[in-house]
Amino acid sequence: MTRHAEAPRHEAPPETDPYEELTVPVSGGELAVLRWPAAEPGAPVVLAVHGITANALSWARVAHHLAGRATVIAPDLRGRGGSGSLPGPYGIAAHAADVAAIADAFGLREAVLAGHSMGAFVSAFTGVHHPARFGSLVLVDGGLGFPAPTHLDPDALLDAVIGPAMRRLAMTFPDRQAYRDYWRAHPAFADSWSPWVDAYIQRDLVGAEPRLRSSCVRDAVREDGTQVLCDPEVLAAPGRLELPARLLWADRGLMDEPQGLYDERRLAAAGLDPARLATHRVADVNHYTVLVGDDGARTVAGHLLDAAGVSGGVSGTRG
Repeated sequence: MTRHAEAPRHEAPPETDPYEELTVPVSGGELAVLRWPAAEPGAPVVLAVHGITANALSWARVAHHLAGRATVIAPDLRGRGGSGSLPGPYGIAAHAADVAAIADAFGLREAVLAGHSMGAFVSAFTGVHHPARFGSLVLVDGGLGFPAPTHLDPDALLDAVIGPAMRRLAMTFPDRQAYRDYWRAHPAFADSWSPWVDAYIQRDLVGAEPRLRSSCVRDAVREDGTQVLCDPEVLAAPGRLELPARLLWADRGLMDEPQGLYDERRLAAAGLDPARLATHRVADVNHYTVLVGDDGARTVAGHLLDAAGVSGGVSGTRG
């Protein structure tokens, strides 16, 4: 593990919380990892995994609401952000191996493993295949899949589910303000803009003006997304977990639409064993603001503390 003495590539604005930028050796090179340290050395540790076209700073507001009561370690997955130059193979198993390498580099045992969206699928898969490093799992609006329609090929299915995100990867932007404006017009973020959201989306940009672009590697997104939707081993992971786990699901969807990824009917149809995977509705948030919005991040932080066995977890987060 290497600590970078210089400032992060995109300096956190003064309203957000300082973090360390590190690298961890993995297959093919080094993975970029952000770390928000706890106030006390014996505090619990959360290893947090981002979504399919996101980056480590998607967890920054959750780290803020943890208020130094837990250390948060969040990687840029290979093919994204500071890990954009890492080569394939991509896919959920490759990300799980990288997550296990991070746990080994930090000497983690009994850490809370958390994941949002596609990162929740990575976390569930990691919990099945590398359980000794973790004590519990928190899956945030992801991790539990449903059988894909058989009449669609994988590319068509991926376009139907994350088409807008895929199209963004082919776009260029003349400057950072243009990228900011693009995201501020997104229905999921329109009423929830903040310095944390701004830092998160700016970390995604690479290249130079006037042709800035997303750091996400299209092949990585395509392979990961296809596995999340279609791979039997990935879809089976939640039912095979032996670690204590919970799923926090958002009321609203990726475009702030009323139908989210999950609801009571879909969860009931999944036949979940509540002793294996407890479920908790997070009201008045969408797929993104459950993590980057103030109320959502506060709720997620409370569940992370509760999963770590910290007294006052779910209701004990700061405003």
